[in-house]
Amino acid sequence: MRIARLPSVDLNWREDGNPAGLPVVFANSLGTDLRLWDKVVYRLPASEFRLIRFDKRGHGLSSCPPAPYSMEDLVSDTEQFLDLIGVESCIFVGLSIGGMIGQLLANRQPQRVRALVLSNTGAKMGEATMWQDRIARIREGGIECLADPILERWFSKAFLETEECTAWRNMLTRTPVEGYIGCCEAIAGTDLTDQTSQLRLPVLGIAGTDDLASPPDLVRATTGLVPGSRYVEIADAGHLPCVEQPHHFTNHLMSFFREDLHV
Repeated sequence: MRIARLPSVDLNWREDGNPAGLPVVFANSLGTDLRLWDKVVYRLPASEFRLIRFDKRGHGLSSCPPAPYSMEDLVSDTEQFLDLIGVESCIFVGLSIGGMIGQLLANRQPQRVRALVLSNTGAKMGEATMWQDRIARIREGGIECLADPILERWFSKAFLETEECTAWRNMLTRTPVEGYIGCCEAIAGTDLTDQTSQLRLPVLGIAGTDDLASPPDLVRATTGLVPGSRYVEIADAGHLPCVEQPHHFTNHLMSFFREDLHV
């Protein structure tokens, strides 16, 4: 375990692969930690890439400042973290709120993001009233009271019946309430349509056909804001295709890396 001590938060992070390789930075979804990417990282060619993962504030083993958070807070954390570990340019792979962080990071620091992978995300994800309702319910009953409906949006019906799904439920319900609510506030207050429309870099959008949290139409529309972007769908996967279909997810990453980035 490694901790990056930043001015406003301590971030837990992990590095795999070649320290001298091309940096690939992974950003997690709401209610998950850096283990979200285990099945993908272990399938990528370790000799070629510096594979970096971190727990955003309020998640995993990172510290948990009081809510609310803004998307600017989360992006500032990411900028400071990348400064600290010496990443000047990277491929950024973000899922859900991680994809929102990637969009704003690429807008604020275009020199930092060589290419962007937007997995199961949008420029705007839901309406503020929906997020405020979720926050109120969690304040009253904890994450446990919404765990089953959340998992039904995360995973396909087949995966919900697996033993592994229990572990993901545990990860979700053990997320600090303050951290979960803080990130809900960040999503509720964010519409990145203008910022993402200004991006001019290689972009891969990935959707899961069974995703009820960020449906394929949302991912397709967000990806389409960037000229020349590539969009793919993964069958039999919900909101976390890197968990349900890691082989297909990794293959799409590598096709993008080889064909669009020539690495």
